[in-house]
Amino acid sequence: MTDITVTRNDDESRYEIRTDGALAGYAEYQLRPGAIRFIHTELDPAFQGQGLASILAERALTDAAATGDAIVPLCPYIAKYLTTHEIPGAEIRWPKRPGDAPTEA
Repeated sequence: MTDITVTRNDDESRYEIRTDGALAGYAEYQLRPGAIRFIHTELDPAFQGQGLASILAERALTDAAATGDAIVPLCPYIAKYLTTHEIPGAEIRWPKRPGDAPTEA
């Protein structure tokens, strides 16, 4: 049986996924007051096709939501994951993109 773990590595500002102890990928973040910005997710090609990116996203986002900080999905993979999966208790702050219409106050 494969042992899969996801841990938060504050020294590297990323969540890391390991399979049987080997680093398979990570989701980088930046902390801001009241928010955690997910900026990049990467999976080693040797580990692709095993559903690990989805496991990494789910566990990282669940942990981030538990802190009470808003999640800002700047990473395309994390943004796509959030459009198709519910993260209980998560406050999502969708980033404004160039060309977005201004919102009414």
